[in-house]
Amino acid sequence: MNKRKNSNQTAGNITTGSCACGNVRFQITGELRDVVNCHCDPCRRWTGHFMAGTSAQIENFFFESDSTLTWWERTKEVKYGFCSNCGSSLFWEDRGRTESRAITAGVLDPPTGLKTVLNIFSNLASDYHHLDEAIKTTLGDLPEDKKADRSN
Repeated sequence: MNKRKNSNQTAGNITTGSCACGNVRFQITGELRDVVNCHCDPCRRWTGHFMAGTSAQIENFFFESDSTLTWWERTKEVKYGFCSNCGSSLFWEDRGRTESRAITAGVLDPPTGLKTVLNIFSNLASDYHHLDEAIKTTLGDLPEDKKADRSN
């Protein structure tokens, strides 16, 4: 668990979020990446639709409470964080990208100031879902220049 650090951030630069029951609460003091929709099979099954995710640097991420935060290790490289009380899908981490944490955008307290900028794995979107043509799409993962640091 990350402990809250002293920060010179103002209240306007802090983003907060929580699970549905409020047992997992967190703050982010740094910038968030705009939202990327992931339509891959694991994300669809984990969220129930597609993952609308942002990300932040771990060093800027602080838990206010995390007593019910549970991590599911889907593979040796990928794990998902959720609330064991209410079941909210919260986070995604990749052991190859240890500096950042993906956050499901719906758990952030509005206003977020974020916008949805990309659909990834768009060819894997389920047949009931129609992609928004106004959002750029790619058939694969994030572009290489965005993979190294998912907070950009």
